[in-house]
Amino acid sequence: MSNWMSDAAVPAAALLLALAIDRWWGEPPAALHPVVWMGRALGACGVRVAPAQATGRDLWSFWLAAIVWCVLAAIVFVSSAALQWLALTRLPAWGAALALGLLLKPLLAWRMLAGEVLAVEAALGESLAAGRARLAWLVSRDVQQLDATAVRESAIESLAENLSDSVVAPLFWFVLLGLPGAALYRFANTADAMWGYPGMRGGRYWQWAGKWAARADDGLSWLPARLTALLLWLVAGGAVRWSALKAQARATPSPNGGWPMGAMALALGVRLAKPGVYVLNAAGRAAQAQDTRRAVGLAAKVVAALIPCALAALVSIAIVRAHA
Repeated sequence: MSNWMSDAAVPAAALLLALAIDRWWGEPPAALHPVVWMGRALGACGVRVAPAQATGRDLWSFWLAAIVWCVLAAIVFVSSAALQWLALTRLPAWGAALALGLLLKPLLAWRMLAGEVLAVEAALGESLAAGRARLAWLVSRDVQQLDATAVRESAIESLAENLSDSVVAPLFWFVLLGLPGAALYRFANTADAMWGYPGMRGGRYWQWAGKWAARADDGLSWLPARLTALLLWLVAGGAVRWSALKAQARATPSPNGGWPMGAMALALGVRLAKPGVYVLNAAGRAAQAQDTRRAVGLAAKVVAALIPCALAALVSIAIVRAHA
């Protein structure tokens, strides 16, 4: 086997294995989950970098949080790089692919995401209170004032945004930078989820302490969010006009979240909104129960379409490196 084929075969097999493990077994136990470890480290550090009350222009908290973020990110990146190096240099090709696949799997989560969104719809079928309670597992917003349509909209929005954050982006960075790239992205995304809030959360004030984490996640998610929207545009079979999608993407405060959410709203023909913050596809109809299942189906097609794209990219990168 030529060098470039060998270089592409191991990460390609690892990627396919990670997706297969996710499909058949889902998430590993919390005690063995690296994203859980990241969250615990961020939680322990967060109480030390963010003040307990609102402050003015707090550069001390900003720089302290930025330094702590960089130290933790370096630990994640170097540790995963070391594990990848050991797998590639100490194991035969099949063993390296197996090891990398097992290590990559916890950094992506498609089965859990789809299951949680469908669980919200199932709970909503029982009662509004049950739907709200189940949605609270999935989103950080206040769910108590949401009606049934808003609960369903929130679940579909979370599906679209997390399709990028939990599937497309980790695989995008794995293709470009290997296991360290995927691990660094998941750390940045977890840090944004825990620190990147513009006000009070968890008894801490994050207006300044969370800025670095939020901006780092914005930067690392920029291309994957647009790739997710492009894939949704493709699998929707022409139901989404790209010019309309760009207009929807600008409607949200996030520089990235509006892309996959706007694409999903247009593909389904429904209105998606966060009360008091944004409205996507305002002319769309109210989301119905079948739209949640359609949304999961579209997202599954995106995951399927992502596989050949990722494999082609791995081969292309291997060829370029072989001839560099």
